[in-house]
Order: sequence, then structure tokens, then C-alpha cells
Amino acid sequence: MSVSSAVVIRPLGEEDYQAWHRLWTEYLAFYETTVDEAVYQTTFARLLSDDPQEFSGLLAIDESGFAIGLVHYLFHRHAWKIENVCYLQDLYTKADQRGKGTGRALINAVYEAADMAGAPSVYWMTQEFNHKARSLYDKIGTVTPFIRYARG
Repeated sequence: MSVSSAVVIRPLGEEDYQAWHRLWTEYLAFYETTVDEAVYQTTFARLLSDDPQEFSGLLAIDESGFAIGLVHYLFHRHAWKIENVCYLQDLYTKADQRGKGTGRALINAVYEAADMAGAPSVYWMTQEFNHKARSLYDKIGTVTPFIRYARG
């Protein structure tokens, strides 16, 4: 399925804090976690930064002007490449929008931003149990054999 032509993918703006906060809260709840309000405020400020090495964020907006999805991404150096790579950190689409093309549109917008920035490599992670998202990811990306480790 393709995303409705009425859905617009656009950069976050200062006026989007409440809508973004609501979506990111839902995203964090999906992964059974929470963050302090200070993290929300700091993250949103980073997403609005003009620093090209800082996070960027996009919203999916439906025909009524309601935010239905978000994506956060970051360009960073890679020791094996000359050009930067792009890490897609957070992707969320409201439950009633899944399977309608909004997630794909958000990922494609990140692909486009990466191309414009000269960063041909885009990567992301998800949890094994996230089957709905993985059914999309399997169509537009390649599963790698890497296993992620974390400090404590």
C-alpha cells in the first residue's frame, strides 16, 4: 500500500512540541520505557538544532493537520568510510496508521535526506518481537548479521 497523498512528511518545527511529545511518549511506551521531562526537552532542542552533526526529526501529518508519525535520525562519522553514515534512531507511526505507508514514507524521507547529505548508508535497529515493523523493514532494507551489545 502507498501512503495517502494527503499525508505530508515535514521537518519538526518549534510549534510541534506537544504533537511530537505525544508521539514520542507512545513510541517509548511501545518499548515499555519512559524518560524524564528534561530528556524530552533536551531531545527536542537537539532535533531543532542547525548543527549538521545533531539529530534531525520529521513528522508525518495527515490531511486534518494531525501528527501521525515521527522519525529521528543522525549523521555521523564512520571509520571505514569517508562519507558520513545515517543512523535512523526512532521511527513511530500511530497504531491505526500502520500498514498504510506512513512508516515507509518516513523512512524514504530519511533516505532522501541522507542522499542530499552525501551519506549513502542508512541503518537502524529494532527489537526481534517488532514483527509489524520488520515486515516493512524486510522490504526496504537488508537484515545484517550484527548483534548489538551495550554497557550494563
